Amino acid sequence: MEQISTSLQETLRFQSADRLAEQAIQACTRLGREITWENLLPLEPDPEKIIENRIVTIDRSDPAHAPFDMMRTRVLQMMRQNSWTSVAITSPTASCGASLVALNLAFSLAHQQDCRTLLVDLNLKRPDIGDMLGVKAPASMEEFLKGNVPIHDIFLRYGANLAIAPNHQAVEFSAELLQSLETAKVLQDLQQRMGPDIIVFDMPPMLSSDDVTAFLPSVDCAVLVAAAEYSTADEVDRCERYLSERTNMLGVVLNKCRYCTDY
Repeated sequence: MEQISTSLQETLRFQSADRLAEQAIQACTRLGREITWENLLPLEPDPEKIIENRIVTIDRSDPAHAPFDMMRTRVLQMMRQNSWTSVAITSPTASCGASLVALNLAFSLAHQQDCRTLLVDLNLKRPDIGDMLGVKAPASMEEFLKGNVPIHDIFLRYGANLAIAPNHQAVEFSAELLQSLETAKVLQDLQQRMGPDIIVFDMPPMLSSDDVTAFLPSVDCAVLVAAAEYSTADEVDRCERYLSERTNMLGVVLNKCRYCTDY
């Protein structure tokens, strides 16, 4: 009995030491993430560009912010329920407003104080996020995805819980880059070092290149943005069916609708 008691005490000591070590590792990880966020350069959007490009969720003075807040809540609930952290925003063709939706969703998420959000411009052939905000991207997204640029040289921080990575240079062979092992490693490191609750990827149109197809294995879910009186029913159906077969489809957003009710 004495030997059993001694063995039990030793086991408990080892378990206690393991718990302390695990707690120390978690504390160091949290501290490292806070330092990473604090070291990001501040994002200072151009007020005129914000108005011009209808980014209405920054200060929510425009009633048009309400649908985006509703979208934010539904997206956040579904992603939390399923333990998803990454969402791709895409469209059937160009000029549907996917970047507009991605930006308004990201700034709406920023109002959720318990949610840290990253927005990454992965429309590599036609990067638009920086222009819409009126800011110059500090570095090339291509070099970041290749592992040649650190996090603090590509992301800009807005407030306490939103960081945006714009891009200033088009990438010729973008699909190859998006499905490379190096990109997967960079995004895994980004997740570990910044600990975001949600990563929003602004993606190019589905029917103009194979970029979305190449990147879908790297995301948990997707949103399709269609333009009223512009996107055809066939285009939306084809893209929605394709996304549903390859990832978790959160829904279709109808943009550029001229007819609306009071909020």
